[in-house]
Amino acid sequence: MTRLRVDRIAVVRIIDRLTVPSKIDRLMVASRIKCLAVASGSDWISISRSILALLVSFSLLTTPVWAAPSSSLGTVVYADRAHVGAARASVGSTVFSGDRLSTEQTGTVQVRAGAARLLLSSSSSATFSQDDANPAATLTAGSATFSTANSRAFALHVGSAVIRSNTDQPTIGQVTVLNPKELIVRSTRGSLRIAVEDDVREIPEGVGYRIVLDPNAPSQGPRGAGSKGYGGPPIKAARSKFIWYVVGVTVAITVFALHEAFESPDRP
Repeated sequence: MTRLRVDRIAVVRIIDRLTVPSKIDRLMVASRIKCLAVASGSDWISISRSILALLVSFSLLTTPVWAAPSSSLGTVVYADRAHVGAARASVGSTVFSGDRLSTEQTGTVQVRAGAARLLLSSSSSATFSQDDANPAATLTAGSATFSTANSRAFALHVGSAVIRSNTDQPTIGQVTVLNPKELIVRSTRGSLRIAVEDDVREIPEGVGYRIVLDPNAPSQGPRGAGSKGYGGPPIKAARSKFIWYVVGVTVAITVFALHEAFESPDRP
């Protein structure tokens, strides 16, 4: 009987020895799980911060790409008694689309716009704009001389007329506004193209024309018949949007001797 009781006690001790480590293991496992949970939470916070920092960096990197493109069209390369808007023009001033350039009675200003240059003489004014993403300007008073490296480099507007290079060769042209309906266009180098709506004509090198803009001009004769302005090519009655008259051979423009770079509009 005594032996049986001893054996029973021994069995209980053995069971306790077997079960105690199990409790300890449970506690260790629970502790590890808790540590993992805390570590996991810390990792998520760290990961979230990293993702947020990455998004901010990405937005800063891509903002200049997604932002609206600049409307800068050119840079002033020479200025004397000239203005950009109400401010005094100076070398290095940036010209934007919509800017109005003007010169005083004895002033002048020259702007480089891509592969073109525009020079305003004294008592002149012009407003810069864009034609199909290319630089352009509207001459409202005085005289302007422009040089281009190709036919798409620049366009000069006067009223309803648009003057540009006729070829992709270096071209120099001069335009003088006499009044809102009348102007003089000369070609110093290369040929020019003047267009008023669908009426397009060429001005050869070394020739100048006085242009009279009159879209409501009466027919110049029977439909299909041609007539001539003084010294000019035939004018088609059904299409004529303006009348022109030869004013003589263009003389050299001495101002270009002062600005050698103007002769090479494709120079940087």
